Amino acid sequence: MELKFEDLTKKFGSFTAVDHINLVMANGVYGLLGVNGAGKTTLMRMLCTLLEPTDGTITYNGSDIYKMDGEYRKLLGYLPQEFGFYPEFTVNDYLLYIAAIKGIRPTVARKRVRELTAKVGLSKAADKKMKKLSGGMKRRAGVAQAMLNNPEILVLDEPTAGLDPNERIRFRNLISELSEERLVLLSTHIVSDIEYIANEIWLMKDGAIMHKGTADKIIHSMPENVWQCFVDKGMVSEYMKRYKISNMKAEPQGVELRIISQEKPCEDARCIEASLEDVFLYYFGEKAGEEDAAV
Repeated sequence: MELKFEDLTKKFGSFTAVDHINLVMANGVYGLLGVNGAGKTTLMRMLCTLLEPTDGTITYNGSDIYKMDGEYRKLLGYLPQEFGFYPEFTVNDYLLYIAAIKGIRPTVARKRVRELTAKVGLSKAADKKMKKLSGGMKRRAGVAQAMLNNPEILVLDEPTAGLDPNERIRFRNLISELSEERLVLLSTHIVSDIEYIANEIWLMKDGAIMHKGTADKIIHSMPENVWQCFVDKGMVSEYMKRYKISNMKAEPQGVELRIISQEKPCEDARCIEASLEDVFLYYFGEKAGEEDAAV
């Protein structure tokens, strides 16, 4: 299986949301990492044929996905950031309803719903109304609906948004399990969502892919070093003005800083191994995206 983006571009008037992207995907997990407004959702909506590109193509095994039409959509499972449901429906009713929309025969649908509610950990909640579910349980139901047609391509847009740490870990494990023998594209602005499960990571900024590769390759793409040092509490604000601080921890003897800098920030600073979070801060900035709307 091969999905290919060739010179893929999407413009809204004079604004370019996706800017001449060229990528090739096969089976595995692909992590699309960037701040809000980077163009992640626009890229995913084109992949799901919900938007047509202004220029360029998306092909599946050499065929244009827009010309494939329904044949392509049978291969696709999609979980958007916000997915609609009837609050009075039970989980079971909701999944059977979505299965009917997807054209799955009732006997097959009932079996598939039983299998998927077990896989996503919702068997005990199958008769519970959707409005009664926690945020994490709703996202699990969302994954189940995306998997009803046993898709070859699974597209997940910010799937862990609003989840607590335990649900996020559970979700990552589920995605890793579902990725066997299929292609999974997962967009997020949360580094830990993809750090350990993505076979390839794409850093997206201003509609373009800045870097791509394994986590190690992405980490080594950062030209600056990461330093660790202790400073007096009264000096922290000065360091924050001068450097990018990826982490700080208050200690009895002062404050431990994790600093991204080409130069050694102070005499007793020691160079340490960079992490993917350091890379994210380096490329996107500490406050990047806070005021941006999702595109």
